[in-house]
Amino acid sequence: MVDDLYQEIILDHSKRPRNCHSMDDANRKAEGYNPLCGDKLKLFLKIENDVVKDVSFVGSGCAISTASASLMTESLKGKSREEALKLLEKFHELLTTDTPISKDLGKLVVFCGVRDYPARVKCATLAWHTLKSALTADVPEPVVTTE
Repeated sequence: MVDDLYQEIILDHSKRPRNCHSMDDANRKAEGYNPLCGDKLKLFLKIENDVVKDVSFVGSGCAISTASASLMTESLKGKSREEALKLLEKFHELLTTDTPISKDLGKLVVFCGVRDYPARVKCATLAWHTLKSALTADVPEPVVTTE
């Protein structure tokens, strides 16, 4: 069943998150916090020629938040800043609207069920809002999910 596969992927990424480490040579950083769930995240990016060369995170959070950050980091490597921001828009749309699921999201579609649990949307989008801050702010302010 598809739901079981989705749950398996989320559990795998929450128990064994990918790219979960600090990055000393990051040239973009941002922090995020979800007061509703207590999720905390520091995001590290290495951007070269407007392309995400490397990305990682550290923090503590629920399974949804950790899995989202892990899958996000896998999805971003090699993408331009513009492509990363478009992916963020598509991911946010997946979680907040009933539009058809975009095939451009790849493994990120595992979060489609989160839209049925509005309180968990903040958990799934924390890493993404933190990414937006890291990519667009001259001096990134800490992100607090309140949407």
